[in-house]
Amino acid sequence: MTPFDTFAMVDWSGGNDTGPTPRADAIWVAVARAGQVDAPVYLRNRGAAEAWLANLIDAELAAGRRLCLGFDFPFGYPAGFAQALTGAADPLGLWAWFAERIHDSPKSNNRFDVAAMINRDLGHGPGPFWANGLRRDIDGLPRTKAGYANPFPDRRAVEQRAKGAFTCWQMAGAGAVGSQVMMGLPVLERLRSRFAGSVSVWPFEPLERPVAFVEIWPSLTVDAAPEGWIKDAWQVHEVARVLAGMPDQELTTALTVTAPEEGWILGVPAALEPPPLRNDCFALPAGVDWTPVDEALELLRTRLAPVTGVDVAPLDRALGRILAGPVKALRSNPPQPNTAVDGYGFAGPAPAGPQAMPLVAGRAAAGVPFAGSVPPGAAIRILTGAALPEGVDTVILEEDVTTDGSQIAFRGPLKRGANTRKAGEDVVAGTEALPLGRRLTPADLALLSAVGVSEVSLRKPLRVAVLSTGDELVEPGVAAGVGQIFDANRPMLISMMTCFGFVPVDMGRVPDDRAALKATLNQAAEVADVILSSGGASAGDEDHVSALLREAGAMQEWRIAVKPGRPLALGLWEGTPVFGLPGNPVAAMVCTLIFAHPALAVLSGQSWAAPQGFTVPAGFEKRKKPGRREYLRARVREGRAEVFASEGSGRISGLSWAEGLVEIGDDARHIHPGDPVRFIPYGSFGL
Repeated sequence: MTPFDTFAMVDWSGGNDTGPTPRADAIWVAVARAGQVDAPVYLRNRGAAEAWLANLIDAELAAGRRLCLGFDFPFGYPAGFAQALTGAADPLGLWAWFAERIHDSPKSNNRFDVAAMINRDLGHGPGPFWANGLRRDIDGLPRTKAGYANPFPDRRAVEQRAKGAFTCWQMAGAGAVGSQVMMGLPVLERLRSRFAGSVSVWPFEPLERPVAFVEIWPSLTVDAAPEGWIKDAWQVHEVARVLAGMPDQELTTALTVTAPEEGWILGVPAALEPPPLRNDCFALPAGVDWTPVDEALELLRTRLAPVTGVDVAPLDRALGRILAGPVKALRSNPPQPNTAVDGYGFAGPAPAGPQAMPLVAGRAAAGVPFAGSVPPGAAIRILTGAALPEGVDTVILEEDVTTDGSQIAFRGPLKRGANTRKAGEDVVAGTEALPLGRRLTPADLALLSAVGVSEVSLRKPLRVAVLSTGDELVEPGVAAGVGQIFDANRPMLISMMTCFGFVPVDMGRVPDDRAALKATLNQAAEVADVILSSGGASAGDEDHVSALLREAGAMQEWRIAVKPGRPLALGLWEGTPVFGLPGNPVAAMVCTLIFAHPALAVLSGQSWAAPQGFTVPAGFEKRKKPGRREYLRARVREGRAEVFASEGSGRISGLSWAEGLVEIGDDARHIHPGDPVRFIPYGSFGL
């Protein structure tokens, strides 16, 4: 329920009264209704603007019209700030917090003092707010960013996608969005309270009520103002006009955003889509025919890039997903110095010999800090994980202490800092907690939770279309005729994609019919990010995958110096990467593990995924000629690598028998039992 009847766009100001004459850097409002945009209205201060907006909302409600009311300042702060300030990650709770503390009049307000108070109360140093615009100094609010420390991200996720957006932490000077936010949210909160039950705030609440508050940024889309127009007036006029003329479905799509804490700017795409791959991404260097394995892998590593979009998700939906950007710690871990043991805390060090100290009343426990301070020469009962009280920097284990309840006795020496943890000794606020491209594990989620991160920017799951080609293939369970075989590749490849963490899309079996294959490739390109086919990757009469890619002008046949699986067709179909694997199941699996697995990882947004191998003694003998790298189906028994009895590419049972691959390099080699060989377990590929 998002279409609106009326659109009113507001250009806000964090400054004082601008006088009776319309001017720039003031508050302007433009209203569009029934295809017409009214002349922009000049409002000289926030009091006048609040009254004017209240009258507008009254009129629209009385007329039964749905109103979209846009404001050009952030509705929320970067992740973690609301929780730190109010105790809850609720942006609307933050609105109420500011409404209670901001005092505003046409000629003065206390925004700089409130910013300084927040900096002092958070206790992270001179930050997150900066830029004191007053003549008088204010304790806690630096005039510049010299010595500045910010425990929160500098910008919201949406501002990282909107080129040129300003940070909400800057309170004065050019681009001082911080003052606009701090002086705007109280007004929005009062209007929201005044019209309780009639206002929804986007994107924090469903747009089911007759009035919607939305965040806009006119500079994102509006061109320079024509001659004779004040820039601010022109911008709200144009935003109102464009939104009023937008088709309902297009507006609904633009408003479909998940940003539960930070908010969003209307018009910034919710999913950041990567650029398409170039047509030459699979092209081999001039003169190259046979390609060594390492060169093929390096070409894939350097030429491929992510093809998936980006979204934002809470941690409880992030397991197995891939980070679209580095994640910074919002809070240090540990956040304060604390004790690693149950015991007694005091100011260390303690010299050698018998020691006795009086006990102060009370104790410190995890989550229940001691409110007072511990005087020199005294001790306090302290439990594991408790923040160190003032006057305590050393803890002695309770097993090393005797006590009668009023004092303790123990034997020194004890170093200063013994049995304690420093604040941030694990992770420091503002530093990188996890890197771009990491697939999130349960341990990662524990780390992100510990440093105050509640949601992350993630790559959308890579969708891999899997198809088999060939007239000879039939589905297991169906009677196979003369010359027909059951399709083993497709179930194998689909399950491998699942193990890799991708989303397989089963495109079925395609006969040796070029028109049918073309139709299937077209469909696969619409529903998937990558196409993985098996069979038809060589240059024979029935190798239609290669032929179609060649006709499309975006095909490369990589003749890789590898056994098994020399031919590998690579190309783009309607802009979608295609990996044409050999039809032989053993070669298809080996090529998928060695070449497709790391390439798909990059396409999904991960870093290059080189498998981890181990050197073990050979439990076999093998003579190998130079020129090709070989991969043998293998397993480890009693510390030695055994290989499958046959190297035949059609022996599928060897894939099931094996637990990994033995990799033998490009050079000639005669392996004897006991010689070192490289074993790569299937688990290194995620299987």
